[in-house]
Amino acid sequence: MHLNEETKVQYGILAVMWLEFLWEFYLAIRQHRLCQKVTSVPKELKNVMSQETFDKARLYTLDKNSFSMIKDSISTVLSSIIIYCGFFHYFWVLADEWCPIHGEIAQSCMWLLILNSVSTLTGMPFNVYYTFILEEKYGFNKQTVGFFIKDKIKSFVLSQVLSVPISAFAIYIVQVGGDYFFVWLWLMVGIVVLILLTIYPAYIAPLFDKYTPLPEGELRTSIEALASELKFPLGQLYVVEGSKRSAHSNAYFYGLFGVKRIVLFDTLIAKPESGGCNNEEVLAVLSHELGHWKHGHVNKNLVIMQVNLFLMFAAFAMMFNYAPLYAALGFPVGMRPILIGLIAVVQFVMAPYNALLSFLLTMLSRYFEFQADEFAVKLGKAPIKCPPTSLSTVDLITETSVGMIRICVCNHLPRLSICSVILFN
Repeated sequence: MHLNEETKVQYGILAVMWLEFLWEFYLAIRQHRLCQKVTSVPKELKNVMSQETFDKARLYTLDKNSFSMIKDSISTVLSSIIIYCGFFHYFWVLADEWCPIHGEIAQSCMWLLILNSVSTLTGMPFNVYYTFILEEKYGFNKQTVGFFIKDKIKSFVLSQVLSVPISAFAIYIVQVGGDYFFVWLWLMVGIVVLILLTIYPAYIAPLFDKYTPLPEGELRTSIEALASELKFPLGQLYVVEGSKRSAHSNAYFYGLFGVKRIVLFDTLIAKPESGGCNNEEVLAVLSHELGHWKHGHVNKNLVIMQVNLFLMFAAFAMMFNYAPLYAALGFPVGMRPILIGLIAVVQFVMAPYNALLSFLLTMLSRYFEFQADEFAVKLGKAPIKCPPTSLSTVDLITETSVGMIRICVCNHLPRLSICSVILFN
């Protein structure tokens, strides 16, 4: 049977998509079976984790794994249907009918709005189940229905407010940028990313969560002393009201240039009997985050991101006039919308590259986490026997993963490996 060029491209896109899904599904099954077999606390963690907590973590991980496998299976089937049945072109026709302004840029913006709306609606059942059934089952969900709905509406509106004009500008650059449009496109997107990274924590994040200065006291004094000792350019200390969303805890810093701001989740600094950490543990967690700053991990990731963007836009420049690519997505001969071409190249054509890059970045992330943990240990901020387990006892995936699963999936060090770092140092 002879296949025309666009059919070969379409089958190739679907084949790569399913191969990647089946590989990840295979890893998920191995992880699931392994987690089922591990039923007792590893000896290295017996002093810091009870059997009851371990059992809860194990069951939570099993449920999360099952949920992820079902969600990924359905998502892959839906994506295959959208590609095979030509829904990209169908949405393009709808955009032409609904858009009050004629022209490729306006129609592309409407198409993007339609696609994002469909994606949000199809993903909503999974979000509802995960939040109100899975997380609720283990006592982690703190959201009310009203808070959840309001939060999703704000997220959707903000996403469109940002993505639509950026996409419009990108299309315009491709139209007028000449043979080297991809260079101008890369510069534009790079600048936008830097601007968003700068303004998001100060102006966008507060739209979703409440941030208040950390009150004066022993913890604040200790954090300021630690920052001074490390010459960390600390500007402000904030507490984010994460307890309205979840019982999970975290801490982070932000600020690309000049002074930095440190943010602690209120669940992290809650009383230990309420699931929080004591001051020593908070400083240990924060020392890990400062280790990322000391080693320049944020800047290194930014450089990697910019190089990756350049390579993707260069690949798009070489392929966006390839007619069979558009025909494979259901578009008639001669119709080659720029935005659809960009998405097709970046998401489908470069899928093998993206999978390889994801694997390499996972390995790099583990290395960065190792460096940050080692930094905290050398500061003497981590407990002698093991680092704080408050953040990890409810997520067992890295504790029971081995070999191939750990290499391909885990972007953070397992708690047992961190204990080894501490004992070695």
